[in-house]
This record gives sequence, structure tokens and C-alpha cells, in this order.
Amino acid sequence: MSKVDSLAGKRLKTQGSKIAGIVACLPTNLIANDYFEQKFGADVVQNVVKIIGVEQRYWATESISTADLCCQAAIHLMSKLDWSPESIDALIFVSQTPDYRLPASACVLHGQLHLASSCLAFDINLGCSAYPYALWLGMNMIQSGAAERVLLAVGDTGSRFVDPTDRATSMLFGDAGTVTALERCHNSTGDTFFILGTDGKGAHNLIIPCGAYKDYSLVNDSRLTDRNPNCLFMDGSEIFNFTLQVIPSLVTSTIDFSNYQLDEFDSFLFHQANSFMLKHIVKKVKLPADKVPINIHKFGNTSSASIPLLMIDKMSDSLREKSMKLAMFGFGVGYSWGSATMNIGPIEVIDIIDYEEES
Repeated sequence: MSKVDSLAGKRLKTQGSKIAGIVACLPTNLIANDYFEQKFGADVVQNVVKIIGVEQRYWATESISTADLCCQAAIHLMSKLDWSPESIDALIFVSQTPDYRLPASACVLHGQLHLASSCLAFDINLGCSAYPYALWLGMNMIQSGAAERVLLAVGDTGSRFVDPTDRATSMLFGDAGTVTALERCHNSTGDTFFILGTDGKGAHNLIIPCGAYKDYSLVNDSRLTDRNPNCLFMDGSEIFNFTLQVIPSLVTSTIDFSNYQLDEFDSFLFHQANSFMLKHIVKKVKLPADKVPINIHKFGNTSSASIPLLMIDKMSDSLREKSMKLAMFGFGVGYSWGSATMNIGPIEVIDIIDYEEES
């Protein structure tokens, strides 16, 4: 892997917007680890779980897409906030599991939610770093005057692209869709700070080689031998090296850029990549462990949905009652990374709902 400038990234900030609500929608198909013991054996499963930390995850059935999960999350969120469809100025769908190659899933959601023709709707193809990027884009749209209210539909159904015979990935990923409501805030909650970065030289270390319009499986890459090119390939050692090289510096740079001290933050929210990696980062950066919530054991690695799902799962009671200073860090596929620090709360709507199959 090429050397990465661990301090690299664009430093940005926004103001004048806030998170009004967050809803996560989960499929109801709970997959516990005993499901994998039939394929890999109990000892193998136990050894893998020691590293990734996943005890269960939720998988969507073949008839349920990421956009389906986000649609129900958006309906619930808009209803609870009493936001009419006509009041939404922009809908951004951020995922690596869209409904179709075309049209954009945001356009499909736009129609399902009965949004106005003046509402901007488009997709962004990002995974593990998606949530900080989505927040930055949505908040900038509000700051620029292009929008008053923005819906960020962020999620993935990773179970659909893993090879069921690959124990490194099939046990890791879970499915979830989330929607975050942003709106203009006339009473300032302070600046929101972002650091966003990319190192595309690592793109082929986490890739689905086939399925679109270029076939990477035809490249002479010995790592793909005897692998299904339509499923996710992950070079675990390279991903681990990238994470430990970049993310500790990202954490310290993010704290410095925000002009706050470490002890002023209420919580540090990390993309739930795997538990061993997260604990290593926390120890290396010397973060207080009680301020670093982890829930990968409950939901698996839900890719772009992991940070908002973590926020709802671990902090909903506090965020309903008060404002909290949070730092969040997304990193992985691309390679791509992003961080955000902001004041969030009180939030009126911050819920997890189950996906309801249509009759």
C-alpha cells in the first residue's frame, strides 16, 4: 500500500443548520452466529467473532432494498416531525447498494415520498465514510440558501454483496437504512467542523470486481483467484494498515480543528468496522473508553448506516433531553475518510423502527 499522508484531508466548516431528527429502519430477519456454525464450524466462528465482535446482525430479504428501508424511515421521520412533503427542498441518497444502475434511487424515493418537483434529488456512491460527507453536503446546501430542509437517506444492505462462503465478510455485515432530517437553524448552535479525505490508491483493496461497466476480475490480481467476482473482495490486512495509519491522526486533527479540548466532548462515534480495530484506535489515541460507544455486536458492520445507527441506539435518551458535543469518524472503502464535530440536540425524533412488509 502506498504511503498516505495521515494528516491529509480538506478542512471545512458550516453553520446555520441543525439535525432535527434521525430514524433508522432495520429488516426483521435476525441472523445470529449459530447460523454460520453449520457452514464454518463452531471453532472457526468463535475465532472470527473474537476479532470482528459481531454476535448478530439483521439481513434484508431479496425483496427489500436499502431504499425500501430508507423510505419507511423517511415516512416515520416526516410524520413525527410534522414535515409535509412539499416542505422538503433536497433528498440525498448515499449508499453503495442502490436499487438500480439507473435511475437514481433518490428519484425513486422522491416519487414514493410524494416530494415536490422543486425538490433536488440525487445519489452519492459512498460507503464507510458516507455519513460525515452527507452531513457536510446537506449542511452546505442549507448554508448556501439552496435549501431550508434536507433529508439524508444513508444506508446499505451489505448482506446482498457478500460471498456466503467467505467467512471474513459473510459474518461481518448487517443491513440498515437511516434518514437524517436537517433544517435551517436561526439560533446558532455553533460551527460544524469537517475533515474529508481520500486515497484512491487503495480502491482495489475493498471492491466488488464485477457488476457495473468494468470488470476488475480480468486484471491479473492473484488475490481474486477462485473468488466470486460478483461479491465483495476485502484485503483485511491492507484495510487494517490503512485504518491504523490514517484514523488516529484524523481523530487528533479533528479535535484540534474544532478548537475544543478532549474532555469537552460528550462522545466519539466511530464507523463500526470491527471491534478489534476500534479498540486499538481508542487505545492508541488515548480516548476515554466510556465515551466511545460500540454496538457492532448487535448490528454488524452496516457500512454507511453505522454512525447514525450508533447514535440512535446508544444516545437517544440523552439526545432527546439535551445538547451534546459529538465527534464522528467514518473510514474505509475508497479509501475514503471523513470526520465531523458538532453540537447535536435536543432532538425531537430519534427512533429505530422495524421494516414492515407490504401486504
